[in-house]
Amino acid sequence: MHGNSTRRLVVASGGDQVVGHVGLHALGAFADRLGLGNALSSRIPPPGERMPLHDRGKVLVQSMLMLAGGGESCADIEHLRAQVDLFGSTPSDSTVFRAFHEITPHTRDALAGAFAEVRSEAWRRSTATKGTAPVIVDIDASLVEIHTESKEGTGPHYKGGWGFHPMFCFADATGEALSGLLRPGNAGANTVADHVSVLDAAVAQLPAEIALGHHAGDDGALVARPLVVRTDSAGCTHGFVWACRARNIGFFVVARSNAQVHAAIFDTVGLEEIWAPALHQDGSPREGAAVADLSELVDLTEWPAAPGLSCAENRCTPVPSTACSRHSSTATGVTTATRTAIRSNSIRPCAPTHTSSFTSSA
Repeated sequence: MHGNSTRRLVVASGGDQVVGHVGLHALGAFADRLGLGNALSSRIPPPGERMPLHDRGKVLVQSMLMLAGGGESCADIEHLRAQVDLFGSTPSDSTVFRAFHEITPHTRDALAGAFAEVRSEAWRRSTATKGTAPVIVDIDASLVEIHTESKEGTGPHYKGGWGFHPMFCFADATGEALSGLLRPGNAGANTVADHVSVLDAAVAQLPAEIALGHHAGDDGALVARPLVVRTDSAGCTHGFVWACRARNIGFFVVARSNAQVHAAIFDTVGLEEIWAPALHQDGSPREGAAVADLSELVDLTEWPAAPGLSCAENRCTPVPSTACSRHSSTATGVTTATRTAIRSNSIRPCAPTHTSSFTSSA
């Protein structure tokens, strides 16, 4: 088993030639130091009686490098093949094609386990992921345009184009993608099952000591590290937030506009005594911004227990009278910290912009 995607190099001054894709070499060398290729190789069964010429773990890592460099198809692996001194023996496009089509659902699950093991070791060494602070993850969907309607798994999307509408979950501390779900372009943005599926897959990718207590049905007493998920308004569904509560996961979701929230926001206009200064993430004051508690002004009985609604105000810079500001609210309900938000258009030009949120504790 030889899953290294790069060759060892010595960098010296005084040369007179240019080496292409050296940045990808640095990325591949990092993956090799983590043992990613070997971890993936150990999960992929041999496709036949003999071991393949190109280690399948190495093929997958080099394919990742190709994608990181802007590649869009198997044929783009040729950009790495042209740099033998950097990447050594690189598979052909047909080998890459075969390697991906040899991956069965069972193998795909095993590869996810390999990624989780490598990530756990990397997080153990990183100062960005140590400590006792809540682990924040973000769920969002994106449109991927495809220029042919014959592509399998695609569909029309709401912007009038054609393609995929995948949903991802990212770790806030590191920016890495923890999980993803490939969906057709016409997949719903607020589908509860998809949000829960992506969240569960993301939890499975977290180190065991962080994921403990955050699986469906786990006892809250098992939680060693708080976990909070953030989404846009697509995640503002009762099914999703109750699924978060069942996993002892806090939530922060952008809420949808309704008459009750609008009324609560406008009831705060001009009542300076209920506003408190807003702060940046580092604790410093945020100029021109304030927050207020709206918990008593909105009926939150259908949300998880003990929610609270707050409103953040950002004052506008004067603009022409034809422009309108936006009012939005954020609701947060937590086992640890949970929150949602709502956006709406103001009919008054140059009015303050409001954002409200609700929070609760278990």
